[in-house]
Order: sequence, then C-alpha cells, then structure tokens
Amino acid sequence: MMEQLLATKAEARSLSFYYGDFQALKGISMPVHERQVTALIGPSGCGKSTFLRCFNRMHDLYPGNRYDGQIILQPDNTDLLARSIDPIDVRMRIGMVFQKPNPFPKTVFENVAYGLRVRGERSRRAVEEKVEQALHDAALWDEVKERLHQPAYNLSGGQQQRLCIARALATDPELLLFDEPTSALDPIATASIEELMHDLKKRVTILIVTHNMQQAARVSDFTAYMYLGELVEFGVTDELFIKPQKKQTEDYITGRFG
Repeated sequence: MMEQLLATKAEARSLSFYYGDFQALKGISMPVHERQVTALIGPSGCGKSTFLRCFNRMHDLYPGNRYDGQIILQPDNTDLLARSIDPIDVRMRIGMVFQKPNPFPKTVFENVAYGLRVRGERSRRAVEEKVEQALHDAALWDEVKERLHQPAYNLSGGQQQRLCIARALATDPELLLFDEPTSALDPIATASIEELMHDLKKRVTILIVTHNMQQAARVSDFTAYMYLGELVEFGVTDELFIKPQKKQTEDYITGRFG
C-alpha cells in the first residue's frame, strides 16, 4: 500500500476547532504525507479552509477562536497548536497562498524578500540569491527578471499568484498551504499553477483546498473529503475517485449531492 511507505510530514490528531461557541471542525485525524500533494474537497462551508488555516495558526489572529487536539509536525514532533509555540515561528515553517493573489504594495523583489527580512537576514547578497531562487522555483524568473524593481501590481493575475508562491517559498517552508489558489485565475494561468505544484512537491509538502474536483484529481496524490466539519473519507486520490469507500463520498463525487 502506497500510503504505508510514505513518511508523514504533519498529522492532525483529534482536531476540533471553534469560532466562539460554533464548532467548525469535529475531531479530525488525518496524515499529510511528505512531498505529496494532499487535496481537501467538499461542499462550501464544510470546514476545508478552516482546517487548512489551523496548520499555520491563522485563526490566532481573531479573538474567540479555539483549538482542541493536536497538529504534529515532523521531523521534530512539534505540536503546532501547543501554547508554548510561537505562531510566527509556525508561519516561517509553513507557507500559505490564498485564493486571490495578494502581493504587498511593494516591488516584485521586495515582495519575495519580505519573509527573509522578517527573519532578520541582513546579507544583501544572500537576499538577492534567495529571491532569484524563489522566482525560479515559482517559474516566474524569466518573466520578471527585468522588472524586479517595478510594483508587483503591474503583473498579471497569474503572475501575481506565482509571485505569492515565490514569496512563500523564499523562507524554505516545509509545508505549503494553498487555499483555492486558482479560483480567481483563467484556465491558462490555472494550468501553469497546477504544473508548478507538480514540480514543487519534489521538495515541499503541499496541502490544497479546492472546490474543483477535476483539479483535485489532476494535482493531488491524496484526497480528503469533508462534510459539516467532519472528515468523511481520506485516501489515495485515484482510489478515492474511482472506488470511494463511503456512499457519502460517492454521492459528492458523482454530483448526486453537493
């Protein structure tokens, strides 16, 4: 079985999450396998993005939110949700790319350099090398190498999203979170981001929320189907789509529900 041969990069253990009194996630336990793409699918409002944002403690930014359970990050067996863990440190290890491209109102170069400067990197040469490498890794270097000192807003939507991926990659994250990263993009830009994910997983673990089941089937190695804050089914993508174990999953995939 493919799953048993793979290392686990992160693992949710009995994870519940509350917005005030509302329980948005209900006891989710699930592995995220190293250097694989794991897709989270399910109808709107089922908790996919809520679950994703637990991994980099995004919910800490708002009062009244509460976690129960653990998310263990390997190789050092760190519980990302432990009170003793600084969320800023978590976000250095775990990058995030949002639904809409959100470049900072800075130059292309300064967008990518941002995380390095926050981390305290003082060497100009080191920053320049890292920025160039991240832009290469995001398949954007050839398009922007003559425009590094122009505003990031001058780039197209697809380029802006790859710039946000480069910004996330610059700090060498161990896990990359994508929250519906192509929903605001045209089909050509979407295809380039999907191709990029395929290349990136050779060195970084990816967890992606997508509302598009075809996309999940194309880009992911593993898929989790969620409904009403619960994990209904998790498995190898090809198996889950061709022969789901649960009728609820089958109904969603075949379009009878959702």
